[in-house]
Amino acid sequence: MENKQHSRRDFIANTGKAALAAGLSLTVLPSIAGTGFAPNPFVQQPLPYDYKALEPVIDAMTMEIHYTKHAATYAKNLADALVAEKVDTNATSLENLLRGVSKYSAKMRNNAGGHYNHELFWQCMSAPTNQQPQGKLAAAIAQSFGSIEAFKTQFTDAGKNRFGSGWAWLVLNADKKLVVGSTPNQDNPLMDLSELKGTPVLGLDVWEHAYYLKYQNKRPDYINAWWNAVNWRFVETRFESL
Repeated sequence: MENKQHSRRDFIANTGKAALAAGLSLTVLPSIAGTGFAPNPFVQQPLPYDYKALEPVIDAMTMEIHYTKHAATYAKNLADALVAEKVDTNATSLENLLRGVSKYSAKMRNNAGGHYNHELFWQCMSAPTNQQPQGKLAAAIAQSFGSIEAFKTQFTDAGKNRFGSGWAWLVLNADKKLVVGSTPNQDNPLMDLSELKGTPVLGLDVWEHAYYLKYQNKRPDYINAWWNAVNWRFVETRFESL
């Protein structure tokens, strides 16, 4: 019990440091059903699990660095860009900002995308249980791709073949059809500048900082292991809300 309490205190302390580093509040806020985001989506939220919760798929050190350094920096830089470019966050949503991101600076594009992508990414994962999609999502995947395995193969290929840094996505497009694709850097399918367009249902970070400590340059190994940590219950709820 003492070790568990100590681990919890360490986690809370580390999370607090991330908040200070980003200049943001990490007050726990209730998620909006199906979106994965809290009522203020412009603010970095606490991880929904401990840094070590995704082991052995993703190691604790990678999670801590990814969350407290990389993702926190995107959140901080987004906050700076919102002030500099006079964006009224009470009058627009993060999603709508991304849909019109061509009107803003490269700093806004990179950091609004980076923040949105990571906030969704954390929610798309949970302690490895080798879940499988069920219900309406499973039926939609089968209709669009032929089978769950065919979908996983196509998604895995999108992540493996993304040159350089970027993301792989399962997207619901304007025709309400599920499609798979990828985007470079911190772009995402909501952006008016993106070739892949639609609402992200599931996203995978394939930047090297997401996996290099454990997998080195073996991105395919990372992606294959990552399937065991997908939080399909969250993804199903998100899909059904769209």
